[in-house]
Formats: sequence, C-alpha cells, structure tokens
Amino acid sequence: MTSRQIPSSWRKFPIEQQPDYPDQEHLRNVESKLSALPPLVFAQEIRDLKQNLADVGSGNGFLLQGGDCAESFAEFSANKIRDTFKVLLQMAIVLTFAGRRPVTKIARMAGQFAKPRSSDFEEINGVTLPSFRGDIINGAAADPDSRMPDPERMLQAYHQSTSTLNLLRAFAQGGLADLHQVHRWNLDFVDASPSKQRYLKMSRRIEDALAFMEVCGITSQNAPMLRETQLFTSHEALLLNYEEALSRIDSFTGKCYNCSAHFVWIGERTRQLDHAHIEFFRQIENPVGVKIGAATRADDLLRLIDALNPANEAGRLTLITRMGADSLPAVLPSLIRAVRTEGRNVVWSSDPMHGNTVKASSGFKTRQFDDILRELQQFFAVHEAEGTYPGGIHLEMTGEHVTECTGGAYKISDADLGTRYLTSCDPRLNADQVLELAYLIADAFKHARSEPDQ
Repeated sequence: MTSRQIPSSWRKFPIEQQPDYPDQEHLRNVESKLSALPPLVFAQEIRDLKQNLADVGSGNGFLLQGGDCAESFAEFSANKIRDTFKVLLQMAIVLTFAGRRPVTKIARMAGQFAKPRSSDFEEINGVTLPSFRGDIINGAAADPDSRMPDPERMLQAYHQSTSTLNLLRAFAQGGLADLHQVHRWNLDFVDASPSKQRYLKMSRRIEDALAFMEVCGITSQNAPMLRETQLFTSHEALLLNYEEALSRIDSFTGKCYNCSAHFVWIGERTRQLDHAHIEFFRQIENPVGVKIGAATRADDLLRLIDALNPANEAGRLTLITRMGADSLPAVLPSLIRAVRTEGRNVVWSSDPMHGNTVKASSGFKTRQFDDILRELQQFFAVHEAEGTYPGGIHLEMTGEHVTECTGGAYKISDADLGTRYLTSCDPRLNADQVLELAYLIADAFKHARSEPDQ
C-alpha cells in the first residue's frame, strides 16, 4: 500500500480562472471547515465508476453525462433535481436498447457551481463589474457587493450538494428508476411529440422486450436491477480550494480521492501542462475528463494524456471533444489516429454543445438543435470510419421545459427564446429536445456495436 498526501502542490503553480479572495484568513478558515466535513462521495463508488469507464473504453458500455450548465443556489428544488434525473433515465433506456450495452449515467449535479469566463470583467448597463463565476464564488446580481468573491459560498455549495446527493440516491433506489415507469414516461413523450411516427417503432420494441421479460418471470418485484439504478455525479473541478478541501486519503488503499464528485473534468481554459489544474488532477485517483477543442494538436494531446494518465490505466481518462459541427470532421480523425497509434487507453466522448454556441437575433446566447445533432452524428461517423469506439455524449441539459436552444421537433425559434430562458450561464437543451436527441442518435449508436443489428 502506498501512502499519499492531500494534494496541495498545485498552489505553487500558475493558475487560471480563480477568484481573488480579499480576505485570505477567511478563505483558510472555510477550507479548514470543509476539510473536516464528511466526504460527498466514497472511494469505492469512485472505483466502481472507473471500472464502468474501463468497460466503456473497451467498447462494452456507453457513457451518458448531462445536467445543468451551472447549478444555482436560488433555483435549488427537489422537483428540478427529480426532472433532470428522470430525463437522464429516459435517455439511458433508449440508448441501452439501441446499443445493446449498459449505459453509465453521470449527472452534472451536486457540485457544478463554478464556471470559467472569457474575461475577468463584464459590462452591465454601462457599469464594469467582476464577472459572475458561479454561485460557489460570487453572486449574479449586477452590483459590486454581489460580485465580491466570498469563501462562505463554498460551504453553501457543499451543503446543497449533500442534499442533492441524498435525493439522487433516494430516487435511484426508491422506485423512481423502475424500468417500466421510465418507459411509460418515454411513451408519453413519444405520444405528444410532433415527430411521433419517427419514434414509435423503437418504443414498441422496447415495450415488447419488457413484456417478454415479464412473461419469463423477470419483474420489478423479483429483479432489483429493473427498479434500481446507479447514478454518478460530476463537475468541472475549477475552484481548486474547494477540490483540495474535499479530497481524502482512502483508508483501504492509502490513495487520494477527490470526494467532491465521482468524476471531475478540466476545461480547455485550464489544461495548461505546467499549471495548477493538471498538477492537482495528477494526484487524485478519480476517473477524470479533459475538454478537447478544434485547435488541439495531436502532439499536445499526447502530452496531455501522458500527464493525466501516465500508467495508461483503463477508465482513468475521458477525452471530451467540443469542436463544433463545422470543425469536427476535419480535426478529430488525426487525433484519434495519434491516440490509437500510441496505444493510449481513453474514452472518447462528445460534447456537442460548446462548439455550437451563437448569439440569436433576439440577443440571447443560444445553440441550434440541428447543429448539436450534426456534431453528434459526425462524432459517430468519424469513429466508425477510423474503426474506433465512440464512447459517450456530454450534454448541458435540464428536465425543465425551458426555451434556450432553438429548433427540435417543437421548432423553438429565436423569437421564442425569451419565453422561458432561465439559465444563469449557457443555454441548455430542454427535456423534449434531449429525448428527441436520444432517439435520433440511436441509429448511429447501432453502427458502433460489434455485433450485427437483428
């Protein structure tokens, strides 16, 4: 057994996207309080996820990761958590059936509070203010006091994450995840959809499969796997003061786990090899992700992989592509070839959201459904052409009926965006749009299977 320490060496490295706390003693006191609190997740759960992702990397599973762009203190509610949980399960059942593979579900929840910004300042109504960096750091209100970084917000984020995790675990084990119930929700979605005829065939096949199992005596009453599920949590580990404070040494292995979430990732703005985030991530045992944009070069990617997964451990590293529908076909093939040639173990996942953000004529920041779908389809097509496995998708989404992304079967237009534009940061797909997406990429997912479609 090797003994490790909580990683603090990152403090000696250059760092991006961090707040400037005016009271350093206050910050240290909050970090000390967080360090003494119970972990949010446990080492064995993290190891379970890493094994699931190892299966995904070998083509024997699929990763579905999704949730809010940024969680909010003000909009925290049981119904909001429930609705996002439900739509993740609804997507999972469609993708499981289409791909004939288990789907590992990771929510962008219970910790997704910090957001990177392109500038340290923003102008609102002619007033220059520090940028809003997420509720864990400062407030969204357009006044200097709200925008002042406050360490106490880390404690509020911790306690809200605790409540969120308690509710998610109750939903996962308490009957809300029953496969028959989830399918009934999907039938309701299909029945109401303007594209109903397009989805009916698959829905009926899923219904036949469930009926066949019941005839064979496999029911929710005698088969726990039909009424329970496992849902993991994730967030961008941006605020390293919080991440270090919630890291723990596992008593069984002596290794260090970041117990703020099962899975954490590094964004494009903070993945410099000689900076603090890479230094922190190197020292934790969690499965980790890294966002890969259209400007990424193959040699830089290989150095990044070596820094984050030097032992080439299966399930350790997920590469999350965020390239844009117009760029992915030209960029991704060479990256896949370089990784394959060097024999690196990675999971490839597609984030089709961030590379397709535009400003609508109405002034709202939005994403077009067809661009999101196109990037996903291209992601699958490139992997099929390269003979590699498209392991997952990563979505900013909500179970609420918001109007933040245009298009889809309900044809949300630029003029509709103001109807229910609720996000505090980036636009999210709504419940109907993500379910539509699941049905539309099901055909592409079938081609990723090793066995022929029957």
